[in-house]
Amino acid sequence: MSDKPHDYCGIFGIYNHPEAAVHTYYGLHALQHRGQESAGIVTSWFDPLKSIPVMPQHKGFGLVLNVFEDQKIFTGKLHGHAAIGHNRYSTSGSAINSTNIQPFRVHYKNGNLAIGHNGNLTNATKLRSKLENRGVIFQSTSDTELILHLISHSEKSTQLDQILDALQEIEGAYCLVLLTDDKLIAVRDPNGFRPLALGRKDDSWIVASETCAFDINDAEYIRDVQPGEVLIIDRETLESGEPRSRFLERKPNTNISQCIFEYVYFARPDSSIFGENTDKIRRKIGKYLAREHPIPDVTKTRNEKHPIVISVPDSSNTAALGYAHENQKLGYECKYEIGLIRNHYVGRTFISPGQASRDLKVRTKFNTVKGVLKDRIVFLVDDSIVRGTTSAHLVKMIRKAGPSEIHFLVSSPQIVNPCFYGMDFPSPEELIANVYDKDTDRIANAIGVDSLRYLSPKGLVDAVKEAHPKGFGYCTACFTGEYPVPVTTQMQKEENEYY
Repeated sequence: MSDKPHDYCGIFGIYNHPEAAVHTYYGLHALQHRGQESAGIVTSWFDPLKSIPVMPQHKGFGLVLNVFEDQKIFTGKLHGHAAIGHNRYSTSGSAINSTNIQPFRVHYKNGNLAIGHNGNLTNATKLRSKLENRGVIFQSTSDTELILHLISHSEKSTQLDQILDALQEIEGAYCLVLLTDDKLIAVRDPNGFRPLALGRKDDSWIVASETCAFDINDAEYIRDVQPGEVLIIDRETLESGEPRSRFLERKPNTNISQCIFEYVYFARPDSSIFGENTDKIRRKIGKYLAREHPIPDVTKTRNEKHPIVISVPDSSNTAALGYAHENQKLGYECKYEIGLIRNHYVGRTFISPGQASRDLKVRTKFNTVKGVLKDRIVFLVDDSIVRGTTSAHLVKMIRKAGPSEIHFLVSSPQIVNPCFYGMDFPSPEELIANVYDKDTDRIANAIGVDSLRYLSPKGLVDAVKEAHPKGFGYCTACFTGEYPVPVTTQMQKEENEYY
């Protein structure tokens, strides 16, 4: 139902804990927002009856709570002191294919191996063709399977060297967790597009897409996995007290390019990513939105009641707070209110003949607080507009509550370009900014508001840098068209094929 961009996945890994699968379950629960279509856990265990190392797994379609609702999965199946887990957001073409559910697990000449992947390999088509020419048979349509085949076909002697050898061949935006019979390995691509963090719980080591997965497990955040870092956690780590690291080289003329949209929308506000708290960043973004578009600039009428600022919950809450607070500091009276209530327990929506599906889905997910909105000038803050269909239905719902005006503020710039680095957008011609040639008045008319204002690309970057002055570079390609890693015709072809 969401009219938002999607990140591909959430990943989690833990080493050296007797309840590794249980902690992975809770980690995936905390990362549920990064993928809601499937979930899976693989553990590493030495089977005393067979006298061999094995990797039990359990995965399926649905939310974490549904996939792992039977407690016997943990008591009788997912044994072991190490585990990796994966939440998946899948594209429309692969959502019904169970072979695409991760983590993937294989057994080959050097032992057992499992992998969970967040991101997008930009040279996937080239690699797939190369492997198919070698006679490799693929069981899924996921580019993650390519990595497993590259590892198994490596001519290096040790499993670690085979993994490192395979990593030299892949390109794109990715974070990986790999589980072997004796190691947990975490990888972040050299440009650092996606977030990955390292944590610790007593004598156990954890890696996860966001730090909220540490909090739920009462684990301590240690640091981010660095761009290009291959982090190796094994028995040697337990003895030395530190994981070992290898580093992958960045391509020439490219820089660290962390996805700025992680701060705008993807990450939970209670998480720290790229070295800074998301809530802090979003408040600064709201502050810059107020500086660029303060309340008097857009209000048409006088009203005896002060304007109210409301958010589209939940990802816009703190940006709306920052917008309201900065307007107050600038001397423009307004009040932050809760005008929309979100239902957090929305499952599949069944549509009967004749019902407008998008309108019903919006009403299923949100409801208005009519007493707050009636006869008020409303400033509605959202983090982004993609197609605009959900925004139009949401505005229609708010109109029925009787506000005198509705002004729409967007805490990010207009989305006008495709992403080749692991974020799922509609095709460029479906983006509302492109449909109306970036004309905000026409877009405002299309979604039914009195005015529409976006934060500028410079304002977004300045807000992030003010909140996180020690941060590295950021990718803003979906707003600006400035791709930090050159976009080739091959990448465009693969983007169309895999999204």
